[in-house]
Amino acid sequence: MATSKDLPRDIGAFIRDMRRNARISLRQLAEQAGVSNPYLSQIERGLRKPSAEVLQQLASALRVSTPVMYLRAGLLDPKEGQEVPAAIAADPHLTLAQKQSLTQIYETFRRENARVEQEAADAAEEEKKP
Repeated sequence: MATSKDLPRDIGAFIRDMRRNARISLRQLAEQAGVSNPYLSQIERGLRKPSAEVLQQLASALRVSTPVMYLRAGLLDPKEGQEVPAAIAADPHLTLAQKQSLTQIYETFRRENARVEQEAADAAEEEKKP
């Protein structure tokens, strides 16, 4: 299991793997995420720990969900519903496009189920009123 000391290197390796899977250069990702090339290089090598804002920019540029990036960086505790996107993102046998599609489908299902549950709770509350 990764310790908190290992997390910066872990997130750096994750970002590097995602970038390579996307077949974009370090320079291209840095430009798309709005960070400097040397800073991104240091993140990938585990020499710098990126802020939540930088992680969000990198997630956007890599087209992965921000919670997945935060999970990998140790900024979020694994909670129900976050394990699946993290597993999808970590699967080396999927292309970046496949990972994006699966994650979008999963998140759409979760939002729909939450909406249905909320509507049912609202309806039950409405029935209790005199």
